[in-house]
Amino acid sequence: MSINTQNILKFFKATGGIAKFSVLRKAGFHHDTINAVVAEDRVKIISRGIYQLSDHDIGTYPDLVLASLQSPKGIICLASALAFHEATTEIPGYVEIAIPAQTRANKIKYPPVRFYRFDENAYNAGIEEHKIGSQKIRVYSLAKTIADCFKFRSKIGMGIIRNAMKTAIMEKNVNLNELIKHAKICRVDNVIKPVLEAML
Repeated sequence: MSINTQNILKFFKATGGIAKFSVLRKAGFHHDTINAVVAEDRVKIISRGIYQLSDHDIGTYPDLVLASLQSPKGIICLASALAFHEATTEIPGYVEIAIPAQTRANKIKYPPVRFYRFDENAYNAGIEEHKIGSQKIRVYSLAKTIADCFKFRSKIGMGIIRNAMKTAIMEKNVNLNELIKHAKICRVDNVIKPVLEAML
C-alpha cells in the first residue's frame, strides 16, 4: 500500500468514512490517488462527488445523510421529517428537502429527492441539528414539520397529517404553543386550530 493510499484512507477514517470530492481535493489529495483507491475497491462512489470507505456503514437514515451532503443549504422537511421523528408510519418515496426561495436546487441522482422552496421566515424557523453516525443533518422540529405539512397539505394528505399531529401531541409531547407559533409563521394557524380543537 502506497503512502498516498495510506494517507487518504486515514483521512476517510478521520472524517467518519465519508468525504466529498471537493473536500478531498482541498485536503491535498490528487485526482489519481482518489481514482486509485476506488479502483482498488477500498473506496466506493456512493453518489455524484460523494465517496465512502467500502467497509463503512453510514448507519440509520442513509438517504437523509446522502441527500444532506449533496444539498448544503437543504433541511429535511415534510413527510421525511415526520418519518425521522417517528410521527408517521408512511415511508416517503423521496427525501423531501426545504431550500430558501430563489435558491437553485442541486442536481441529485441518488437518493430520489424533492425540493420545496420556503420563504425566509419559514425556512429559518425550527431547525434542529442531528448527528447520524459521523455526519450531521438538519431537520425541522416536529412542531415546525406539522405546520409545514399543513401548508403543503394538498401534497401530503390530511389523513397523514392528522395522524402525525395526534402522535406528536399524545406521544411525542409536542408543545401546543410551539405548534401554533410555527403555524403562524407558515400562515396556516386558521387551518390548524379547528383540527386541534376537534382533536382535544
